[in-house]
Amino acid sequence: MSSIVSITLQNTDAARPIIDAITEDNPGSTVHSYPGIVKIDREGSLTIRRESVESRIGRAWDPQELHLSVVSMAGSV
Repeated sequence: MSSIVSITLQNTDAARPIIDAITEDNPGSTVHSYPGIVKIDREGSLTIRRESVESRIGRAWDPQELHLSVVSMAGSV
């Protein structure tokens, strides 16, 4: 039995580096882009690495900042 994990983020300038980091750090993930949101699905789990986001935004990033862009989460993120 497989379990799909997903995270949906607002499609904003602030969230795009986070989206890029998640998709790069989670091979096999599927990205669904819609007007206003981006949904990322993957079987099993999704990993969000602080270092990956920081390298894209060029500053320290507190993972709590994710809450400013997240629309929904499901499964083991």
